[in-house]
Order: sequence, then C-alpha cells, then structure tokens
Amino acid sequence: DPSAFPVSEALSLYGLEHAPSLNAPERIGYAIAALLPFWGNSMVAHVTQATCRAYGAQRGVSDGTLRKELGVLRAAINYAHRHGRITHAPYVFLPEKPQGRERWLTKGEAARLLNAARTARGDVRLYLPLFILIGLYTGARKGAILSLRWPQIDFARKRIDFNEPGRKRTSKGRPVLPIPSRLLTFLKLARKRGTDLGYVIHHNGAQIADIGDGKSGSFGAACRRAGIEDVTPHTLRHTCGTWMAQTGV
Repeated sequence: DPSAFPVSEALSLYGLEHAPSLNAPERIGYAIAALLPFWGNSMVAHVTQATCRAYGAQRGVSDGTLRKELGVLRAAINYAHRHGRITHAPYVFLPEKPQGRERWLTKGEAARLLNAARTARGDVRLYLPLFILIGLYTGARKGAILSLRWPQIDFARKRIDFNEPGRKRTSKGRPVLPIPSRLLTFLKLARKRGTDLGYVIHHNGAQIADIGDGKSGSFGAACRRAGIEDVTPHTLRHTCGTWMAQTGV
C-alpha cells in the first residue's frame, strides 16, 4: 500500500535502476537530492496537491525547476507502481508549464551581469563569469556547460565538443562548436587553474551540481546584483542566438 511505502525508497529505486539508462542521469541525481529533504520522511500516499504545493513554497525556485523536480518524483512513483512495489500510484501535481519567453540580454545587461559575477564573494567569481561567457558565446545548455571537461576543448583546432565521452547521442545532439577568439582567451586563462581531466566549471576541482536560476543559486544572486529580472541560464542561450541573428553570423 502506498501508505506503507516510503518516498525515499521510490526515489532510490528509480535512481539506481532506471536513471543509469538515461542520457543525463546526473539530472535525476540533482532532482533527488533536492526532493529528499522535504519528502524523505514521507510515505508515497502523502503525495497530494497540498503537499506538492508545500514543497514548492519551501523550495522557493522557479516553476520550471519545480516541474523538473516534481516530474522526477512522479516518474519514480510510477516506476515503483509499474514494477509491482505499490498497488497504485498517487498523482503528483506539477506547476503549470511556464510560457516561452523571448527574453534576451542587451549588451549592457550582459556587461552588468558579468561584472556582478566577477565581484561575487568567494570562489564564485572564479567560475561564474566563465559559465556566463561560455553560455553567451556558444549558446550551449546549462547542463552541457556544467558537465564540460577540459579534454572536450581542442585549443589547437579551436573547437568545443559538448558531447561527453560515452554519452548517448540524441535528436537534440550537443554540438561541436568553434571557439570565438575572445572566449578562447578566457578559456586559456581558466585552463591554467584546472587539471587535465577536470571540469571547466568547478569549485575546488569538484563539479558544480547546479549554477542556479534567476531566483536562486550563484546565478540568481548575480542577476539581483546586476539589477536584471526575468533571466535564467537559458536566457544566455537565447541571447547568443539573437546576437548571431542580428550580426548575420
């Protein structure tokens, strides 16, 4: 009965058995890590519209992030049901899908955001500016940038291969892109602080699980200091495409 089956067990089952077969299992891990503090002591039957809303209020992140995390919770519960671990699967309520926005940064906003990242406290100023620059110059997705390692950057040929070694190719297909000369300079400087096989964006050598969004994390804090709103890491991707279209590149 769902009232006797812990949410933590459903998440563990899904993470250990199903996530490794996905293209980006680390995303499932990040979502599970976010879900456990709230749901870890609950039974599956306790998942209701009210508790899903309470989770969203406690997390304080964007609706897009909530949809991803609660979507993993829904998938985990459904997985447990399909594999005979629970008699039925309670419905997991997700926030409404955010409408697509045509938000992109002006060059002035981009400069303010970079300045805010460079003046951040602690080690944030070592990795956040580079994350923003890679996003602006390549239009790569947040996950692709955070999982990027130095062997994927060919300085001799001036190319970045956003496909991780061994990663399954999908219809979205992470691209192999030329490195603009200005970005190349920043990458060379950052390379001196890195290791041969390490992550390009890292904190003391460790991979950064999530850079945040427009409301949370180091990225959100930089947005607030820069005085810009309605911006997420995806905005960098849209900005890159907009600038390229405007310049005819």
